[in-house]
Amino acid sequence: MANNINRRGFLKVMGAGATVAAGAAVASCAPKKNAEYDPAGHHTTEVPKGTMTYRTNPTTGDKVSLLGYGCMRWPTLPKPDENGNIIDQERVNELIDYAMEHGVNYYDTAPVYVQGQSERATGIALKRHPRESFYVATKMSNQRFAGQGLSPQELLKRSQEMYYNSFKELQIDYIDYYLLHSIGGGSGIPLLMERFFDNGMLDFLVKEKEAGRIRNLGWSFHGDVAVFDYMLQLHDEGKYKWDFVQIQMNYLDWTHAKETNPRNVNAEYLYGELAKRNIPCTIMEPLLGGRLSNVPNHIVARLKQQEPENSVASWAFRFCGTFPMVLSVLSGMTYMEHLQDNIRSLAPVVPLSEADLAYLEDTASLMVTYPTIPCNSCQYCMPCPYGLDIPGILVHYNKCVNEGNIPESMQDPNYKKARQAFLVGYDRAVPKLRQASHCTSCNQCSPECPQRINIPAQMQKIDAYVEKLKQGTL
Repeated sequence: MANNINRRGFLKVMGAGATVAAGAAVASCAPKKNAEYDPAGHHTTEVPKGTMTYRTNPTTGDKVSLLGYGCMRWPTLPKPDENGNIIDQERVNELIDYAMEHGVNYYDTAPVYVQGQSERATGIALKRHPRESFYVATKMSNQRFAGQGLSPQELLKRSQEMYYNSFKELQIDYIDYYLLHSIGGGSGIPLLMERFFDNGMLDFLVKEKEAGRIRNLGWSFHGDVAVFDYMLQLHDEGKYKWDFVQIQMNYLDWTHAKETNPRNVNAEYLYGELAKRNIPCTIMEPLLGGRLSNVPNHIVARLKQQEPENSVASWAFRFCGTFPMVLSVLSGMTYMEHLQDNIRSLAPVVPLSEADLAYLEDTASLMVTYPTIPCNSCQYCMPCPYGLDIPGILVHYNKCVNEGNIPESMQDPNYKKARQAFLVGYDRAVPKLRQASHCTSCNQCSPECPQRINIPAQMQKIDAYVEKLKQGTL
């Protein structure tokens, strides 16, 4: 088998995290029914209550729900309300109420999410529940202050202002899980030093933890593995002790991370290094921004052949949940149907067998032959100064790749159907004034992308492809 999982190595890694316990807690109220919502096999069985899997944080003893709510993709309004709010607060309240009723108690946000409005919306919704009934994670997102020529003192001042504002927006007086946001990007170690070490910001956060305003201190990682290793070296030397770390992990990135993005690091390595140190991890991108739920039809058939009753997405969540040092698996659930299906997958989690893991590795090997762009719709590239809907363009392109609607030439037997699907779908998904043809290659977007996509190059490629389809010159 190509790119085969080392089964003994896997079992060794799994055993390293045996100190993290799984359990369940009881919730109240009768379950509600949901509706089927996509062709990938999401079903209409009732959503379970009182069966959520919980993991125990070895540092604080927190009982954390294995399904965590990523607050990066809250539902938005067609246009801002009279106060300038773009988030649909009523729907956010509904989603959080439903999640709480079904045992979800971990909510992950950041000052930069949803154009700076996620913390406020999350705080409003959670304020309606007892403070002891949930855990809040937010981040020091000072990456946009760095590289601007600010003095260490000014960078520290702005970072502290961001930190204090998180308390105000979330309407809380302590933060359960606080992260140094998205370290490893940009210049790697030099950027890390500027953001947190040279200006004293990390030492400030350590003191805040000692004062009880931060209960768990950790970091989220993207990019340069040297940064990841350096931070663990500090832990090993006792200079800083990390209570948790957030990594990108899914069955595609487990051993194929560099095939999906050359700057990514295999999750097998990241998880293994944390498990050796008994550091629990929270997981981002279990679905790679939805790419592992919107897979090509032949992959759908392959997964449904194994488990006809379960959704395609459930494979990805159960994969992450199989690893005992995983504290919580985050999902940006914009829609109720997504929330319901993910609850089914992890309430309770049924760990994957060794045979299941090998089957998923074979599936991942098949998937990396498809040239999708590794966009996860995080929106860090937005807003575009020229009005492009960058995530919308990339999502449409990936969708067409996954559905086989990217004809290579006019001789392709599926050419006419695929051409129509691409062009008509493009106009429906992305307004003409926001399409790739309007990119000026200003490159304000690429430095913000955690996946290190060369966005202007992709815009040019997609625009050239669209023109060839329109002119019939492919």
